[in-house]
Amino acid sequence: MDRELSWVLTLVAYCCLMGEGNAQLGVGFYRETCPSAEPVVRSVVRNAVISNPNTAAVLLRLHFHDCFVEGCDGSILIENGQSAERNAFGHQGVGGFDVIEEAKQQLEAACPGIVSCADIVALAARDAVATANGPAYEVPTGRRDGRVSNVSLAADMPDVGDSIQQLKSKFSEKGLSDGDLVLLSAAHTIGTTACFFMTERLYNSVPGGGSDRSIDPDFLPELKSMCPQNGDVNMRIAIDHGSERTFDDRILRNIRSGWAVLESDAKLNDDPATRSVMESYVGLFNPLFRPSFEADFVESMVKMGQIGVKTGSNGEIRRVCKSFN
Repeated sequence: MDRELSWVLTLVAYCCLMGEGNAQLGVGFYRETCPSAEPVVRSVVRNAVISNPNTAAVLLRLHFHDCFVEGCDGSILIENGQSAERNAFGHQGVGGFDVIEEAKQQLEAACPGIVSCADIVALAARDAVATANGPAYEVPTGRRDGRVSNVSLAADMPDVGDSIQQLKSKFSEKGLSDGDLVLLSAAHTIGTTACFFMTERLYNSVPGGGSDRSIDPDFLPELKSMCPQNGDVNMRIAIDHGSERTFDDRILRNIRSGWAVLESDAKLNDDPATRSVMESYVGLFNPLFRPSFEADFVESMVKMGQIGVKTGSNGEIRRVCKSFN
């Protein structure tokens, strides 16, 4: 990425931060108290992605799932038996916990009791995007870790089977716009999903059985071959057909053309507002007049990362991310 674009994305992140009016979060929060905080997280994420490229998408998804329950406070990381939030149905397939713990362990050795697990999750998501050739951007930090983690609190997570109105409502409740819904869904530009999430769409989408009619007829046989009826539901397939390891806007092009893999992504075509947002990035407009997909994605990520944050004396700094102090 050239320096000019990097500067623009950094400026966008700052502007979004100022717009939120939350003065307790700030870029470079650990500059004095733990200078190694961001370099350590970056190194741990880079090594994890080298070992398993899908880790980038996993860490991006972890941040989303954390923020949508009790805010961005690391509540999803807690292991406290069957009642733990991470066991919620809506969190199926969420991972990356070991990467966060590795970063926390190294930071506790370097500057104990300083860096929150919630901030590590946010930084790891940012660094995961960068490893997939996505935009580099600044993350406001200063979050503290929550003291609550309960499976019941995750009962209303966005779901792949939700209607577009349900998705819009769930995002709106978190202070996120229709544009944010499109841009954060576009995070599916990297990563995979399990055939478990495809069964209804491919074989039981209409009364009497049958496939979702929004799937392009040329794409349907390929999807069925990857996820055959009564096949292995744990088989994983790329969410962004043809570009699952590179951060780009192809996911939006696929959705517009009926080549969406996930039903929730396909639903973005069902609403004039979300469809218009997609068109603004990948429609027939002159590319010179299109908004920047990367810059707007950064803005939505920074905005999401400030949902329900705990700062100051609210919350704690965990010694171990999977346990309350």
